[in-house]
Amino acid sequence: MAGWRDEHWPASDLTMIPQRERRSGHYRAYVPDPLGGRPLRVDPALADLASDAEKAVRSVATEPGATGLEGLSRFLLRSEAIASSLIEGVAPGAQQVALAELAQVEDLHGFSEQARLVANNITVLGDAAGRLAHAEHVTLPDIDALHRALLPDEKHHGIRRVQNWIGRSSYHPLDAAFVPPPPDLAPPMIDDLVQYMNGSIHAPLIQAALVHAQFETIHPFTDGNGRVGRALIHTVLTRRGLTSESVLPISLVLATLSDHYIGGLTSYRYDGPADTDAAHRGVDGWLRVFLEASIVAAEQARLVSTDVLQLTYEWDARVRSSRSDRGLRGAPRADSVSARLLARLPEAPVVTLSTVQRILDVSDVAARAGLDELTAAGVLTRKKLGANIVGFVAKEVFDVLGHAERQLASTQFDTRAIPPSRPVPARRDS
Repeated sequence: MAGWRDEHWPASDLTMIPQRERRSGHYRAYVPDPLGGRPLRVDPALADLASDAEKAVRSVATEPGATGLEGLSRFLLRSEAIASSLIEGVAPGAQQVALAELAQVEDLHGFSEQARLVANNITVLGDAAGRLAHAEHVTLPDIDALHRALLPDEKHHGIRRVQNWIGRSSYHPLDAAFVPPPPDLAPPMIDDLVQYMNGSIHAPLIQAALVHAQFETIHPFTDGNGRVGRALIHTVLTRRGLTSESVLPISLVLATLSDHYIGGLTSYRYDGPADTDAAHRGVDGWLRVFLEASIVAAEQARLVSTDVLQLTYEWDARVRSSRSDRGLRGAPRADSVSARLLARLPEAPVVTLSTVQRILDVSDVAARAGLDELTAAGVLTRKKLGANIVGFVAKEVFDVLGHAERQLASTQFDTRAIPPSRPVPARRDS
């Protein structure tokens, strides 16, 4: 039965701790019900909302003419990583991050350490969450590996062996906003969560919502629970076939609607038997927050998809015009370097000659000709990336990315109505 457990915190005698923080006293830790076998009543209105949310998410990938979630994977992963870093006080520009991403496979310099960290986070999140999404079964070591990959510099990996808490003092949980279960209960609770993840008793979005809320309630790691919990949302949705890639920006929407998010998680933590009306209302409150955020996230992803598609149309028109001015046929062949590179620019907005050779598997001569054509058409801009390295930048991709991030940071998801409620990137690197 879920509820609050009274615990005692002993006074510390460590001299490194400020005297006023060496307090002892009682606090309450929350112990949730297991997910396995928990009764869940879904009211008709909530079932309709879940159905609407699922249709909205699926429509992003299937809408005629849209690039879909798969094509936006790297684009939205970059958006989420940059936005998360801004919340944590790290503010690299989008071009810096893209350059740092490229430096993972090419010998490039000239970007900040913050940009390198964000670029690493993008790669790790995509690779690690992807492996989990396509594994036959998710295991506790898989989740631990995801945590290690997302926080390689964390001192304490593995399921926590100490009590942790959220809010107030760094030295004791006596005034904390929320105290997760005692450490001895965390391992069996994560085992239960993993078993629930591997099943399909509930609809995909409801399953993802319950996994996320349960994970954040258990708070099994000493640090980094938020990052892992967000990755698990996308893991569930991909495993259940709702999204093809880990890109739906639900976590960005929840970060913007932080009061609703915290309120939803608080209501999820009911006190008493799981089959009571109070427990039902609590879980219902969280599911409603999550499902509404999913609908908003799908709509924002659709808008980004439309903006990217419109940008590619504009690029195509410029290339046609440029070729016409040079007496060439209106459009390059579909299998040409120019056409293939145009399709890749949203996910790779900074490239070099070597980049094009590598990602398109073409010769030096063919890559150079394609880059020259797109530069002449005004799609790409040359940028010196080092002593002997010239880069080519699709600057308008960063305009679309920045606009999407600013929209996602507005509580109305429209900066014309309400300005961003959290940090956002600058409009464009110089």
